Amino acid sequence: MSNFTLKMAIADNTAFSPGRSALFNRESARAARAFHRKLPGYRPTPLLSLPAFAAALGVEQVLVKDESRRFGLNAFKMLGGAWAIARLLCKETDSDINEFSFATFRQQQRAPMTFATTTDGNHGRGVAWAARQLGQRAVIYMPKGSSPARVRHITELGAECIVTEMNYDDTVRLTMRDAEKQGWKVVQDTAWEGYSEVPTWIMQGYATLADEAAEQMQAMGTSPTHVFLQAGVGAMAAGVLGYLSDVYDAKNLHAVVVEPDKADCLYRSAGKGEIVNVGGEMNTIMAGLACGEPNPLGWPLLRDCVRQFISCEDRVAALGMRVLGNPLGDDPRVISGESGAVTAGVLAAVLHHPESQALKEKLKLTSGSRVLLLSTEGDTDPQHYREVVWEGKDGITTDRS
Repeated sequence: MSNFTLKMAIADNTAFSPGRSALFNRESARAARAFHRKLPGYRPTPLLSLPAFAAALGVEQVLVKDESRRFGLNAFKMLGGAWAIARLLCKETDSDINEFSFATFRQQQRAPMTFATTTDGNHGRGVAWAARQLGQRAVIYMPKGSSPARVRHITELGAECIVTEMNYDDTVRLTMRDAEKQGWKVVQDTAWEGYSEVPTWIMQGYATLADEAAEQMQAMGTSPTHVFLQAGVGAMAAGVLGYLSDVYDAKNLHAVVVEPDKADCLYRSAGKGEIVNVGGEMNTIMAGLACGEPNPLGWPLLRDCVRQFISCEDRVAALGMRVLGNPLGDDPRVISGESGAVTAGVLAAVLHHPESQALKEKLKLTSGSRVLLLSTEGDTDPQHYREVVWEGKDGITTDRS
């Protein structure tokens, strides 16, 4: 087997103090999933077992939730945007969310509203999709360096897309200013003073995938000992972990959060014990995780319920893309994008590390471990996917042993 070392800084969370979240739990997730079930085309995304990879790693099970199969949008993000927009419209029209449906609302032919958001790609695509389904307008802002493919995915859904010369977090602030001037409704997956209701709904919507996964694991006769969660602002990680902590008890679940080293705001926050922001361009291939300011709604839950935080280089994500797309033995193939594959990349990097056993001990990975991963996106930037998987971008130099 080839040995190689990739940069992965692993920090133990000294503030670990597990508990149940009042906002992000089984109850709120199932309310969101009841709504999602009513959307045309809804079906749970696959939960795939990788037994050959698990055997190579020396654990009992590796399970991957494949979110590339979500409503034809190639990513999980619409779960949050659609639920939040539905809740927002019900609030605006004094309607019952339990009676709300996209089709019924569109038939009412109300004066169109405009929804605005900042995105690295997938969240904006989900908001644009929901707006189109409802006959509403969407204006999507994207940070500097956004790929043409991700822009096109948004404009093809009828939304206006504005690419700025700013990083993600500064683009969020621009979106807020413009929305206030224009009277638009902001659908953003991070919170700030005076803006928490919509991001709460978004995070609760994300947990639909966790409720599906728990149901699927139960059908398999298994449950997770570990979950590895990628994070940008931490909205998905907190929404999902709140559910999993409620169902499986955070004391019994070894949760690990993974970030790109160029945007590792949660890793740094864990080290300091309080929110730390990261500035600059955050030029990482993990576009969906290129966020420098933690979501203050999610941070307390992550601070309390995550065992370890990992800051890793881009080559870890690239490795994960190759491993999932070119599996061992009869393991199923998963087409996973840069942000979707980074957690699988961490496991693969541990497997091939010269000090693999020491890293497994640090992460408490044993022969009885059952690891849950979320492949949160497919090849949302097809050209870049091919550059990594076919052409060897962000490749690895190995030493034979």
